[in-house]
Parts: sequence; C-alpha cells; structure tokens
Amino acid sequence: MTQRHKISSLLKICAAALVAAGFAGQAVAQTTHFVTQTDRIIVKYKDDSDTSKTGVAARGIDRARQALIDRAGQTYGATMRALRATANGANVLQLNRTMSLDEARQLAAELKSRDANVEYAEPDRIMVPLATPTDPSYTQQWDLYEATGGINAPAAWDKSTGAGINVAVIDTGYRPHADLSGQILQGYDFISTTTIANDGSGRDTDASDPGDWTPAGSCGTGVPAADKASSWHGTHVAGTIAAKTNNGQGIAGIAYNAKIVPARVLGRCGGYTSDIADAMVWASGGTVTGVPANANKARVLNLSLGGTGACDTTTQNAINSARSRGAVVVVAAGNSNTNAINSNPANCTGVITVAATNRAGGKASYSNYGTNVTISAPGGDNGAGILSTLNSGTTTPASDNYAYYMGTSMATPHVAGVVALMLSANPNLTPDDVAAKLKSTARAFPAACSGCGAGIVNAAAAVNAALGSTTTTTTPTWTYCAAENGTCSFTGTRDVRYGTATSYVTKTFTGSVKCSNSVFGDPAHGVVKSCSYSSATK
Repeated sequence: MTQRHKISSLLKICAAALVAAGFAGQAVAQTTHFVTQTDRIIVKYKDDSDTSKTGVAARGIDRARQALIDRAGQTYGATMRALRATANGANVLQLNRTMSLDEARQLAAELKSRDANVEYAEPDRIMVPLATPTDPSYTQQWDLYEATGGINAPAAWDKSTGAGINVAVIDTGYRPHADLSGQILQGYDFISTTTIANDGSGRDTDASDPGDWTPAGSCGTGVPAADKASSWHGTHVAGTIAAKTNNGQGIAGIAYNAKIVPARVLGRCGGYTSDIADAMVWASGGTVTGVPANANKARVLNLSLGGTGACDTTTQNAINSARSRGAVVVVAAGNSNTNAINSNPANCTGVITVAATNRAGGKASYSNYGTNVTISAPGGDNGAGILSTLNSGTTTPASDNYAYYMGTSMATPHVAGVVALMLSANPNLTPDDVAAKLKSTARAFPAACSGCGAGIVNAAAAVNAALGSTTTTTTPTWTYCAAENGTCSFTGTRDVRYGTATSYVTKTFTGSVKCSNSVFGDPAHGVVKSCSYSSATK
C-alpha cells in the first residue's frame, strides 16, 4: 500500500518576486516556498559508525532504544518508527503525523535528553529547488561570453573543456535531451517516499525525472494554492554544466566534455535532508547501504537547492564525507534577498556558496548575500534569464525544448562547470585549492553587489590558475593481495583494484574484501582476475 505523506500548509515565503526574462513584456511574479514542517526525525547514536567508509549497515534500533523513543514521542503525542539508516550511520525515524520544525526540534531534543547514547537528533527537513522559470525567447547565452555579465568561458575552452571530470547534479533527476545526448552517466533515484518521488516507487536505479508537477493542495491544505507545472529543474542545471557543444544545435555547456551523474533527490513538494545527504555520499564515491556502488565517482557536486535555518549535522557530515574523497561541493546561496547565513546548505562549512548576478554584473534582485558567500555567477534577472535545456511537458514528459530560468540555482552550475574545467586541467587540485583559486581569479563586480563574495567567476582566469598550480600528489603504488575469489586483507581504509593490469574496477573498503565479480562486477569477462590494494590510506 502506498503511504501518503502530507506536508502542512505552513510554508514560509522567503523570496523576492522575480520577473519573466522573456522579451514579450509579460511579467510573472514568482516566489520560493520553504517547507517549515516535517514528518521525520534523524537520530545518530554514538556507537553507530559512518557506513559510507565501511560499507557495513548501521545496526538496527533495539527494544531498549525504541522504548526511549516511544516515551519521548508520548510527550508530544507522536509515535516514531525506524524507517532506514543513512550513509553516515544515523537512523531516520518516521513520525505518525506532520509537525512544525520547531516542534520537531523540541521532540529531537527530548529524545536526546532521554538517551545519553544519542550523538545528535534533528528534524529531517525538506529542501526545495532554488530556481524561478521564465518564458523562453532569444537563443542567447549572454552569461557565457558578454564582457559585463558573463563568465569569460570561450577563452577557457582553448585550454580545458572538462574532459575526464564527472559532475553530480543532485536535483530532480534528468530528462533525455538531444543536447545532452551522451552526456548522462548512470545515476540513482534517492527519493525514499513514493508520494514525493511521483514515479510509483521509492529508491531505484532510474534517475530520470518523471515530472514534479504538483496539483493544488498536494503538499498540504492550500499548498500549492494552484496547480504547479513540472519544473524539469535538474535538466536545466545539467545543460548549463555540460550540454553538447559544436553539434549544430541548441546551447553550449560550460564544461561540454564533462559528464553528468544525476542523483535524484527532489520531487513533488521538495526532498528530505536524509535523502540529499545519502546522495552526496554516493555521488562522491562513498558507500550507501542498499544502493549499488557508484562506478562514476564525481569530483564536483552541484546542489541548486536549499531551505532555511542552520546547517544540519546530517548535511554537514555528508559534506565532510564528500570532501574527504576529493569532491568539491557547490551550493546555491538562496533566492530570498536576505543573509545567506540563514540558508541551508549555503551556511555549511566547506562548501562553495554561489550568489547570483544580473546581466549588468550587479546583484540579482532575489539573490541572498552575506559573509558566507564565496563567489557570484550569472543567475539572470528582469529581462535576461539563463537559457538551458528543458522539456515541454507541463506534467509528464513531452518533447525537448529550451527555456530561460532565473535563480541562484542557475548561478550555481556556472561555478560547478568552471570547477570541472579546472579539475580537468589539473586533477590534483584539492577542494580547498579550487576554492582559493576561484576567489583569487574572480573579476570585480561592474555594478553594485554587496555581500556577493570575491567577485564574478572568471572561467579563463580560473583555468589558467589551475594550470599554473604547484600542487602535487604522490602517485600510489599497488600491492597484490589475492587471486579471484580470494580475500584481500590490509590495514585501514584503502582503494582496492579488481581485474587485470589493463581492465579493472576500483572501490574503497576497510580491512578486507572478497575479490569476486559479485562484489566488484566483472571488468574483464572470461579472464582470470586478481586484487591489489593502494598504498594510500583514506
């Protein structure tokens, strides 16, 4: 039986009105709606380990712990049951009713106070896309090449086109599109709730976007107030990063020889923090229990999404996990024209937070700002949006098309694309190297943009800085440890290669692993294979 989750009507409208960027003179006011209720709690126990590194499932909640959970719930007239474990070893608890975030925080605090073994407990907040659609008009990508408002992409393409780099778009999924043909790698659908997924199932290997159209009242009484069309948000973001170029049609992607790894986390009404956190871990090469290993590890994670409030521990742990594997995490500052210190995950540590500029190079009217903003990029504003790949369906998918959107959601993939260019030019750059070089090469704002970070991202200068880097890494050596179907043993957490000298699969394990097709897949059919472990520990 399908369980229906109703998100309450108490939504906080936290975005300035935006105006259509088409040239027909029609203005359409848009707002971003932040969900201020939840029906889930995330709890992490001190004796549960980070499963993203070990691949061992978090232990279940025993009777003693469940009893403490039950007593905490009784205080607030709620019951809680274990739903699933997250990649970082926490447990997601399903409430029997929806409650405000304030009440959920109080319930989480009550649970923590009753059980000394709780490391942290927090609401499983719902994040939403941070874009505003506008009507398409001229096929014009001012954001890539114009001297005033653009990112200087053409000069960067002489030295880097993103080849060899995978970018994870953690979003609504993707639609097959002619301008993205050959650009999409195997992804995963992390949405664990059927109602939000809108595709008739929960988590699975199909990361395609069925549409996030939302009939009036689907997210709670009166929310939305009117039927909302499908956004195809992830497809728009993917096109900005890696649409095919020099193919005689459509648009140009910033890192057009990079590849996209789609991780679907947003659907009808948004997406849960716990699902988004698991997607970050998986996309960067970590282990998520019950999810097939990611064969296409991403060096860049694009999160054009957000909500209000402080950075969750669950989100911060996922960011730390991704960074530990060398991934650069790029996030949207938010569309509320307010201090980004109150926007999550823009206020998390270790991320590159992106504000939006307009065609004149000043702050977009809607963009958040503040000391935690790293850099800015074109996001569009009145009369000039960001053109990218889309689908014409208002509910379910229809034909390919293109559309202008506006938002920090659109600014963020500009920076993610530039990061892909940098890493393609110099794969040895660390996440901190990338952030420093983006800031040091950003160009000055040609118009007012207070609290917008170091400047507007400059693709050519950033690639030049990456090429000129003196950063070096030690090439690991590989030690034979087992024949096929044997056990490879080693100390610590290391990469393990399985296959032949020229055809192999690399995965990360702790302590030991069986060298078999069932664990790694078969990289060399009909050939005897073996395992070797890396000299470098994780």
